[in-house]
Amino acid sequence: MEAAVVDAGSKILKAGFAIPDQAPSLIIPTQMKRMLDDGSSVDNSMSEDVTVDPVVQGCVKDWDAMEDLLHHVLYTGLEWEVGNEGQILFTEPLCTPKAVREQLVQLLFETFNVSGFYASEQAVLSLYAVGRISGCTVDIGHGKIDIAAVLEGAVQHIASRRFEVGGSDLTKLLAQELGKSNPMVNLSISDAEKLKEQFASCAEDEVAYDRMLRTCETEEHTLPDGQVIRIGREKYTVGEALFQPSILGLEAHGIVEQLVRSVATVSSENQKQLLENTVLCGGTTSMTSFESRFQKEASLCSSAIRPCLVKPPEYMPENLAMYSAWVGGAILAKVVFPQNQHVTKADYDETGPSIVHRKCF
Repeated sequence: MEAAVVDAGSKILKAGFAIPDQAPSLIIPTQMKRMLDDGSSVDNSMSEDVTVDPVVQGCVKDWDAMEDLLHHVLYTGLEWEVGNEGQILFTEPLCTPKAVREQLVQLLFETFNVSGFYASEQAVLSLYAVGRISGCTVDIGHGKIDIAAVLEGAVQHIASRRFEVGGSDLTKLLAQELGKSNPMVNLSISDAEKLKEQFASCAEDEVAYDRMLRTCETEEHTLPDGQVIRIGREKYTVGEALFQPSILGLEAHGIVEQLVRSVATVSSENQKQLLENTVLCGGTTSMTSFESRFQKEASLCSSAIRPCLVKPPEYMPENLAMYSAWVGGAILAKVVFPQNQHVTKADYDETGPSIVHRKCF
């Protein structure tokens, strides 16, 4: 049986067996709904807290919920058999605390009885997915943006940054902007999320954005509950916030300038190799015209070396940016498990959870 690969994001969990040229077989929401003991859902009128988020900003926060989620993924989704559990590779976000790594490996060996475990950072895996071992990743997740520099398969933490803003903040921004222009419409966050995925776009540059604010035509869209909403310039404001964070009320540089400034902290001989192998990942990077705007900003940035985007190989699945870390994990799993570089059950029994820091680096 192939090793299982799990990439648990704040919004979406990707899982499947390690077959690198295929999309993950299981793509499901990470958020869970609270159930009563008899198996029925909690009534909204009884409790406001009806949903549970096992993963927040990339890190596991609710371990009981995570255990339930993994039980569903492994035994129902991937059809593992109790007593015949296989090997598993987990992707890790930037700056995962040591305690979280140890708790995960403990959960998998003691509760799920896995036969082998490995973990690797998402930035490294996203580069593997496009055939690189060195480069930069710009990962715009649901709850955070990670900019990471990777040399020879190792994250350079001095040149990596996390920003506590992500796709969920862009959804709130869209809801806020649409609320101003559609004061009579009662817009839920889930509806705003769908509108963002359908309409959000990036202007060609700042000048084009300013022009859109004045001249953009509006179009009508009917919400699932029958309300009609008009959307126009708001769809460009969402994308622009990534390049002008002041729109979100943040005193920060845009995403391309952040990347360049991060890489400037490594030695000059490595900067070219890093910036010229830049990979975009995370669902938000598939926004209409985001890639072309990123390249336009790269051509205007302050650095003598400009970021260049790496195109994924043609044989890779479509929409690779959505699950590049999972694909890279599937590639790595084909190496670490056959070559016995992973944490085995014997390793774990002998050393305990801290073995993860020695074997997975």
